[in-house]
Amino acid sequence: FYLALMWALDLRTRFLGKHTLFRGPLGWAMRRWGGIPVDRSHPHGSVGQVVRLFQDSDELIVVMAPEGTRRFTERWRTGFYHIAVGAKVPIVLGFLDFGRKRVGFGPVFWPTGDMDADMATIRSFYQEFRGKHPDRGSRVAV
Repeated sequence: FYLALMWALDLRTRFLGKHTLFRGPLGWAMRRWGGIPVDRSHPHGSVGQVVRLFQDSDELIVVMAPEGTRRFTERWRTGFYHIAVGAKVPIVLGFLDFGRKRVGFGPVFWPTGDMDADMATIRSFYQEFRGKHPDRGSRVAV
C-alpha cells in the first residue's frame, strides 16, 4: 500500500527497514524502493544514521510508523521524534484510517524538544483514527 500511495502522490520517500531485509535477492529491491537498512541491535545508532542522512541531503522524506514495527507493541518508539529534533526537521502527521477508509496528511508539527508535551499533542491528533486491526495497535504513545 505504501509504495502505491507514494507512486500516486509522486513522492520520493525513504523508509526504515530491518537490516536483514536488505540481504539476498530482495536487498536490491528494498534499496531501489527507498529502504534504509537499520540494525536495531544498535538503536541509538539508527537515529544518528538518519540524522546524518538529513544533514547530507538537500531534500529527504523519511516515512515511518511510530511503533517502529509491524507487530503489536504497548508503546510507540521515540526514534522518529529524536530524528526530527536531531535533524531539525518537522514531523508531518500522516494517517491510514481503515475505519473510515481514508488516508491523508495532518498538520506539519515542529518538535519543541519537550518530548512529553509534544507526544501528547501528536497522540491527540491520532485519537480519531482506527487501524485495520485496532486490537493489534499500540495503546500508549511513549
